[in-house]
Amino acid sequence: MLYQLYETQRALMEPFSDLASFAAKSLSNPLSLVGQSPFSQRLSASYDLMHRLGKDYEKPEFGIRTIDVDGVEVAVHERIEVKKPFCDLIRFKRLTDDSATLNKIKDQPVVLIVAPLSGHYATLLRDTVKTMLQDHKVYITDWKNARLVPMSDGEFHLDDYVNYVQEFIRHVQGKYGNCHVMSVCQPTVPVLAAVSLMAGRGEKTPLTMTMMGGPIDARKSPTAVNNLAMNKSYEWFENNVIYRVPSSFPGAGRRVYPGFLQHTGFVAMNPDHHAKSHYDYFKDLIKGDDVSTEAHRKFYDEYNAVLDMDADYYLDTIKVVFQDFSLVNDTWDVKSPSGKIERVRPSAITTTALMSVEGELDDISGSGQTRAVHEICTGVVSTQQRHFEAEGAGHYGIFSGRRWRELVYPEVKAFIKGHQPSKLKAAPAASAAPKAAAAPAARQPRAVKRTDTAPTLFSAPAPKLVAVPVPAAKAKAPAKAVKKATPVAKPAVAVVAVVERKLEVVTVPAAQAEVSAAAASPALVIDVQATPLTVPAEKAPAQATLALEPAKTVASKLPAAKAPAKATATAPAAKAASVKAAPVKAKAAPTVAAKKAPQAK
Repeated sequence: MLYQLYETQRALMEPFSDLASFAAKSLSNPLSLVGQSPFSQRLSASYDLMHRLGKDYEKPEFGIRTIDVDGVEVAVHERIEVKKPFCDLIRFKRLTDDSATLNKIKDQPVVLIVAPLSGHYATLLRDTVKTMLQDHKVYITDWKNARLVPMSDGEFHLDDYVNYVQEFIRHVQGKYGNCHVMSVCQPTVPVLAAVSLMAGRGEKTPLTMTMMGGPIDARKSPTAVNNLAMNKSYEWFENNVIYRVPSSFPGAGRRVYPGFLQHTGFVAMNPDHHAKSHYDYFKDLIKGDDVSTEAHRKFYDEYNAVLDMDADYYLDTIKVVFQDFSLVNDTWDVKSPSGKIERVRPSAITTTALMSVEGELDDISGSGQTRAVHEICTGVVSTQQRHFEAEGAGHYGIFSGRRWRELVYPEVKAFIKGHQPSKLKAAPAASAAPKAAAAPAARQPRAVKRTDTAPTLFSAPAPKLVAVPVPAAKAKAPAKAVKKATPVAKPAVAVVAVVERKLEVVTVPAAQAEVSAAAASPALVIDVQATPLTVPAEKAPAQATLALEPAKTVASKLPAAKAPAKATATAPAAKAASVKAAPVKAKAAPTVAAKKAPQAK
């Protein structure tokens, strides 16, 4: 009956509220005749205050269009990823065309923020979301007004809340492999239950849990909210604060705890503060302080917008959290969607790091209530636990406003970052050059002539050969386009290797330069990209060998009959060039014996 009376009164007041708004705008207009009267500013302020006290406050929007990421403006797109009867999972997707910023944000941690279902909408965490978006991918639970949920969608209990949270965690983990969970105020209890159940089944749990201002153990430092819930019986709440939704709403007939009763309770906790706030708003209107008046409007547009909670969920919370203390007493049983009853055991959590945050002046969740989570999560090692108390912060200050941004957020950000697995980087193709080959590379090679001879296909008789450099002038072979290899009938081959801008001249005996298409051993094909160089026979070194490290050479091992004309040979360093071989006359080039290289460490 009370709900119907409230709605009747609100419907009667609505026209007067609109009229007061019209009068306030007319009296504040300097171009109108009434706006030029001596007392027009005071009258306008009075009517504006009457309008705000009598209007109906609907659900506000998040309204996050852009954020600043290291000086770059990033667009934000809000979308629903999971729709449930009583809750939507919203993702805030960040969009930018700046490549550096895009590369930065795509590897940032994913955070699921579980908003409270305690009378206000999830938009109460607007500042929390906007700040977190600077360094994280953000999801949030957006709970629905129970009076807008048809009776056909069934009931909603605290157990359903726990199951919703588990489903949302699995959804985010399924997309990104892992996630972090942050709960603010009321949801600290069901979030801890959800993660405990997942850990008990052996499921993958979030990397971290951040608990902020929640009644984990309401027996510690009880506040006025706790005392009301603990001193009244379950039956008292069921008989005095539960009403059915009027017929003018989609959820007509549903038993709910009305939002206007919750709002009345919030105001009753600090009536002097709210009265002073409205009087200051009136004086700011007279003075023309637009900044202060706009700040007042934004706060109370959010604070006065409330929702109804399903009666079953509300009564379950009263009993489990504030009367039986089932979580800390290890006596809480939760019914899964399949109908199975499971015991909530926080001690089962072992792989999730834990952080608790409290406000020094919190008048809703008293000191020590959130910190109690460390006492019951005995499976989490002490090095993975963290507690932070924000000095001078009240309940709303730990997740909204200046203290949240300057005190709390840096701690939360560092905690999440410290437990975010680093992205594995791909190892380079050649990690380091062999010491044996690196030592002689400092010498200057002998000057050589350039030729236009095509690269030669040859086979390597040994898996490892060591290159012995030949001192010469500072000649450097420029790169040219790769040409198709032409087989030659067993000549001695002079090979000039360009390694880290050093020239090395080596020769291979004719007996080892196997180029026959019918060869039985696998063919090693070298992709020649450097200019071919020829060494005169009389100036060739008495002894030289070719260094070919299998760990740093990419070669196609195919039968010689099917060997391709070229393949890529990777140099041992990022600046290494390819090798090109040039045939010379067999009579002029001395042959040398190859020696095996020592194994690189």
